Amino acid sequence: MAQFGRNAIERWHRGKRYVSHLVVHPLQPRGPRALLVAGQTVFACRIGRAGRSHAKREGDGATPVGVFALNGGWWRPDRRLPPRTGLALRPLRKNDGWCDAPGHRLYNRSVILPFAASHEAMWRSDHQYDVVLDIDWNRHPRRQGRGSAIFLHLMSDSRGGTAGCVAVAPDRIDRLMARIGPATRIIIR
Repeated sequence: MAQFGRNAIERWHRGKRYVSHLVVHPLQPRGPRALLVAGQTVFACRIGRAGRSHAKREGDGATPVGVFALNGGWWRPDRRLPPRTGLALRPLRKNDGWCDAPGHRLYNRSVILPFAASHEAMWRSDHQYDVVLDIDWNRHPRRQGRGSAIFLHLMSDSRGGTAGCVAVAPDRIDRLMARIGPATRIIIR
């Protein structure tokens, strides 16, 4: 376990101790099982059903490889209290969506529903987006068709792969969120 923790250095921010990196280590060459390391704490997680990719494309079911910022996120106010974290979070609203239509000027951006182009509704009937963080994939510069809506969110009941996101067990999310601060980066290997 010590070998996984080497890349995560704990830092202080406004009196709170946060890790500098979350590191995602795939457990299979092409599959969804992985470990997420936050300092000395290791969490089971899931990545894309197609594993990971150095050449992420919209709809390929793979999680992009790289180092990314966490741009804040949302929580479902009708289901839980906001998690304690160093990131900026806001309550999710029923009309929150995310554009996943390549070619649209708002591709890979938050949108307000109803929205005519292809999109993902953020207010879901399952619990996957009860806590959701925006992973800074394909944002600056934004490239059409390179993938959208890459989030860190809660694992589904099936514990299968995601569409490209990183997912953690619901009973572990509060412990993880407490380790994340404004300078924390996620490294997907």
